[in-house]
Amino acid sequence: MSSLSWTTYQERLRDERLVLFLPCGALEQHGPHLPLGTDTLLSMAIAQSVAEQVNGLVAPVINYGYKSQPKSGGGQYFPGTTSLDGQSLSHITRDVIREFARHGVKHLVVVDGHYENQWFLTEGIDLALREIGPSSRLRIMRLEYWDFCTEETLSRVFPDGFPGFALEHAAVIETSLMLHYYPNLVHLDRIPVDDAAVFPPYDLYPPCIHWVPSSGVLSSAKAASAEKGAVIAQQVTESIAKAVVHEFMSEKLNDGG
Repeated sequence: MSSLSWTTYQERLRDERLVLFLPCGALEQHGPHLPLGTDTLLSMAIAQSVAEQVNGLVAPVINYGYKSQPKSGGGQYFPGTTSLDGQSLSHITRDVIREFARHGVKHLVVVDGHYENQWFLTEGIDLALREIGPSSRLRIMRLEYWDFCTEETLSRVFPDGFPGFALEHAAVIETSLMLHYYPNLVHLDRIPVDDAAVFPPYDLYPPCIHWVPSSGVLSSAKAASAEKGAVIAQQVTESIAKAVVHEFMSEKLNDGG
């Protein structure tokens, strides 16, 4: 979207089947082997991959996210992790969506790449729809890309058992996807050898720094590979594309619209 002139963008909007994708990430530590922008880079790459399958358009990414949490992102202790308050993220999301509605966007997919963003993006969507009003034709899908990983894919990527998405911070899935999409930004020789983090079934405030491995990685990324990244990327983007077509395009395709 950002590379188009306003007139070209306006022309694209005349297509009733156009789907606009809004990637959302974060600036957050991802261990010594991955860049701070991992969540942003992956949400952009996946949004672009899906858009290519449905002739969509990708908007500029929201590249700051909600505060990193110890059990899912290592927490706010690490240099480089730069986060928004929840209200700030919700209001940014609201404002951007409100503008898309003003442009005439009818189908929007919010692609979240940061675990902690989910409910604040949801709040921003709700606030935007409330302001836009029921007369708007805008429909919105919000998703976290990892939720589209099938059991078959997870069993191929984790033959010894899947540790869960929260502990996958800077681990096999993200490292494999980065090796697939951005191999020049991954430093395999810097992957730490820490054991997987073990957290109690409660939270404390202020958070306990000693709960989090000093590397910031919550489970080992040693089993990551570009081949696994390609498997994840293909399966996830195809599944998201099918969901987009089902929700936004099926009726128009069926009636020739």
